[in-house]
Amino acid sequence: MAENEQPVPDEVEVLDPRSLRGLAHPLRIRLLGALREYGPATASQLADRLGESSGATSYHLRQLAAHGFVKDDPGRGKGRERWWKAAHMGTRLGSDKFLAHPDAAVRGAINTVLHEVATLHTQRMSTWLGTLHDWSEEWRAAWDISDFGMRLTPELAREMRDKVHELIESYREKEVDRDTEGSAPYRVHLHAFPRDED
Repeated sequence: MAENEQPVPDEVEVLDPRSLRGLAHPLRIRLLGALREYGPATASQLADRLGESSGATSYHLRQLAAHGFVKDDPGRGKGRERWWKAAHMGTRLGSDKFLAHPDAAVRGAINTVLHEVATLHTQRMSTWLGTLHDWSEEWRAAWDISDFGMRLTPELAREMRDKVHELIESYREKEVDRDTEGSAPYRVHLHAFPRDED
């Protein structure tokens, strides 16, 4: 999202070149995602969940904290046990100009972040497809994998993207409690991009 488009909610961290470099590591992206999805955890718990060493998760959690992505959750644990929680519910690019930033390090960082996010999306979709038959008929009727091709200008493409984001965000107001019978965490991945004529 460009800086002058829609306002960004307080609970969303807007990336700048410095914070972008702090996030641009596959394990950091996975750690942040796990804290957002599953809630506060220790480095050891995250290591078990992600199949990493607790030394690696501890180091990368400290790096995420230095860049404002995670913070201590002092109300949990006891003794020397350190709990972490996500500082924001989401992350957005501060500007579409990052994609053509003059600094090669910034372009490399955004490339790392975008490719890791795309990989995670693919893994989550594969997990869903692998467990599809374990879900209720109601949930099997409520999922989608679609693609739509059309010819648009950049302005029309941005307009459509923003309207889709607006629609998805409107469902946050309708979210149900964790204890609601039949409810489950629900993910929406949006991939929209131009293609070469050939």
